[in-house]
Amino acid sequence: MSEQITTEMAQQGLQALMRVWFDFERQLGRVPLLQRLQRGQFSIDDYQKLLLHWRQQVIEGSRWISRCASSFDRHYSDVRSAIIGHARDEHRDYEMLEQDFVAAGGELVVMHAASRANNIGSEALHGFIMYRASQPNPVDLVGAMWIIEGLGQKMASSWAGQIEQATGCDSSCTRFMRYHGSQDEHHMQELYQLLDRVCNNAEQLAAIVRTAKVVARLYCLQLEEVEHG
Repeated sequence: MSEQITTEMAQQGLQALMRVWFDFERQLGRVPLLQRLQRGQFSIDDYQKLLLHWRQQVIEGSRWISRCASSFDRHYSDVRSAIIGHARDEHRDYEMLEQDFVAAGGELVVMHAASRANNIGSEALHGFIMYRASQPNPVDLVGAMWIIEGLGQKMASSWAGQIEQATGCDSSCTRFMRYHGSQDEHHMQELYQLLDRVCNNAEQLAAIVRTAKVVARLYCLQLEEVEHG
């Protein structure tokens, strides 16, 4: 258990979220794009498409985090402050992703012209999280952060190395992933503290886990749709 988890309810929440994460990893393993990456059959075209579809979710990420922060009342002022800080850290991450796209041979005008509507997974993910972020005191979005920040901490650096090996790109093309691979450990520590703060009863625990499950499935759908959008 993380040392930031001090309450029994939050410990139960962490155990449940870990089970969600293990199932999420299995879901990711069934995504054809990632299967090719694991086999070393991932192309530069695959990578450009991934970045193209990822950009809109990254842009929307800081929006829903900010919306989430604004939905907490004065009883959660400490939570609101922590989430605002997180949004500040990440609100321009999409620029790094754009630079990777260009370094990998893409044209920025193509990326800027792309619509979130081209990926139904991105549309569904954005719609669900923004809806939840607009609810009063949306403690369940700790579950969404668990999935998205977990990807950065646990998968990003590995994916970056595999992409470089498969495509012949160097690290100038994978700065976004490598940055999150190194920085999201700190964000996960903050997330443990948030879980300890907001997971106070069985109803909140169930909501956090449910949202984590939904976000995990929609994130996989987003990756599945990279090849179809």
